[in-house]
Amino acid sequence: MKISNKILLLVFSIAFLSSCGSRKDIVYFQDTSNFETLVDDNAFEPKFKIDDEVSILISTTNPEASIPFNLFRGVAESGGTPDQVSYLVDKYGEIDFPVLGKVKVAGLSPDELRTLLRSKLEGTYLNDPIINIRLKNFRVTVLGAVNRPGTYLVLGERVTILEALGLAGDLNIQGKRQNIMVLRDFNGTKVTRRIDITSKEAFKNPMFYLTQNDVVYVEPSKSAIKTSSLDQRVTIGLSLVTFAITSVLLLTR
Repeated sequence: MKISNKILLLVFSIAFLSSCGSRKDIVYFQDTSNFETLVDDNAFEPKFKIDDEVSILISTTNPEASIPFNLFRGVAESGGTPDQVSYLVDKYGEIDFPVLGKVKVAGLSPDELRTLLRSKLEGTYLNDPIINIRLKNFRVTVLGAVNRPGTYLVLGERVTILEALGLAGDLNIQGKRQNIMVLRDFNGTKVTRRIDITSKEAFKNPMFYLTQNDVVYVEPSKSAIKTSSLDQRVTIGLSLVTFAITSVLLLTR
C-alpha cells in the first residue's frame, strides 16, 4: 500500500473514532449500582389545570337519584348508549357542575376532587355516591432528537418521561441525554426545567413525572449539529459547483 493511501486510511480512521459517542454520552442511569433500591420520596399526584377536560360520573344504588348529576348528549351511533358530557376547566379554574353550580377544581388531584364532590353530595342529595373521575385530554408532546416526534395521548393518570420517550420511539443516537428540557404550563405561566436521564437523580427530578400538555424537547448533540452544518455547507458547495459548470458549458457553446 502506498504511503499516501496509508495516511488517508489513518485520517479516516481517526475521524470515524472521534465521531463515535462514548458510553458516558449514551448509557442511561450510569451511576446505579447492582441491587440498588431507589425510593421515590416525592410521590407524584396529578393536578387539574385550566383547559382540562374532565369526565365525572356519579352513581348510587338508586339510579334515578343520580340522573340530575350526570350530563349526556343524544345517543351514540355505535351501540345506542348516550354519550357522557365532560366538563371543561375554565380560565378561573372552575367547572359548571349540575345542581351544585361552579366548583373550583384547578390545583386539585382526582382524589381531592372526589372528596370535595362527595362532601357536597352525600346526605344532602345522595346516599353513598360512587364518583368516577377521569382526565380525558392527557397529552404530551415529544420533539427533537427522537425517532418518532409527535403528540401522544396518555390513557392513565400519570406518565413518566421515560414512558413518553418510549412512545416517541426513544432518543436517536444523536440525542443529548444529559440535558432534556421539559416545558410545562402552570395556569398560563410557562416554566422549563432540565433532566439528565444518564443519572439516577432523574427519579427525584420534578419533571420525571409529566403532567398534561407537557412538551419534552431532546436537544441534538454537538456532533449532530456540526454534522448538520457540514451537510448544509456541502450541499451549498455542490450547488455552486453545478451552477458554475452549467454556466461554463452554456457560455462555451
